[in-house]
Amino acid sequence: SGIMSLLLSKSSTYGLRAALYIATSGNGDYLPVRKIADDLDISFHFLAKILQTLTQCEILKAFRGPNGGVTLARPASDIHISEIVNALEGPKHFDRCVMGLPSCGEGRPCPLHERWLHTQSEIRQLFEGTTLADQAKRIKEMDLRLN
Repeated sequence: SGIMSLLLSKSSTYGLRAALYIATSGNGDYLPVRKIADDLDISFHFLAKILQTLTQCEILKAFRGPNGGVTLARPASDIHISEIVNALEGPKHFDRCVMGLPSCGEGRPCPLHERWLHTQSEIRQLFEGTTLADQAKRIKEMDLRLN
């Protein structure tokens, strides 16, 4: 939402919402991917791919079979928002030019380069300093909706 949708792909925003959904309603149980997709109004196949990536990156654990689903691979307090974004966007995501110019860099900065570097650094710190547990707590306290 807002600036985040400019900075993050749909994969990342859905991945974050799904991880928060699991953190706020999972209680350590395996939640069916179909239920998460339905509750968050996300395409099942698209979400399944995202959750598969998060499982490969050891952020989630998956359990196959009729009672299968996904759960957090470790406590929500040990999973930082940055890990989810890095898993789905790649670790160099925030190093890219905000205007998408491939030649932009220190040597040939685009008009927004200097200001973006500052913002980029703040966003990176925010994501690295925020855990799923922090976010889940705020969501519960403020009664925010994930869907």
